[in-house]
Amino acid sequence: MMIWLGYCGLFLLAFFGMEFMAWFTHRFIMHGFLWCWHRSHHSERHGPFEMNDLFAVLFAIPSIALILLGSLGHPAALAVGLGIAAYGAAYFLFHDGLVHRRFPVPFNRQRPFWRRRIQAHRLHHAVQTKHDGVSFGFLIVKPVHQLKRELSRKRHGNSGR
Repeated sequence: MMIWLGYCGLFLLAFFGMEFMAWFTHRFIMHGFLWCWHRSHHSERHGPFEMNDLFAVLFAIPSIALILLGSLGHPAALAVGLGIAAYGAAYFLFHDGLVHRRFPVPFNRQRPFWRRRIQAHRLHHAVQTKHDGVSFGFLIVKPVHQLKRELSRKRHGNSGR
């Protein structure tokens, strides 16, 4: 019984640890050297896919590898792989479904929890370049008034670049 609690703990650690990884990769990789892929997400989409969708494929590789390793007798790897996959699924539903409305989702966009994250993401998209963006996370977001102030400060040349 205790071992399963440990695996559940690993699952949760992987799920919530992915928030840091998502923030880091969004801030420094997507808005950094792989802006050539992510730029498509900050532009009008033509068709069902955008170059940015390649990130989902790329980010699924570690999860798939860990789940495969777990199925070969390494349950800790399975727990971590499933935690990463669960975060990816939640992010996909929120980001592509709830925020960008690429498909219908069964969530109420008006609930304060979701509304705050949607507003934060909309402020992130207020910037069409790889510089001076705000709000790179998914689960953990700053209050909207703080993001607006930060965005205004960056737009008026006080970005610190």
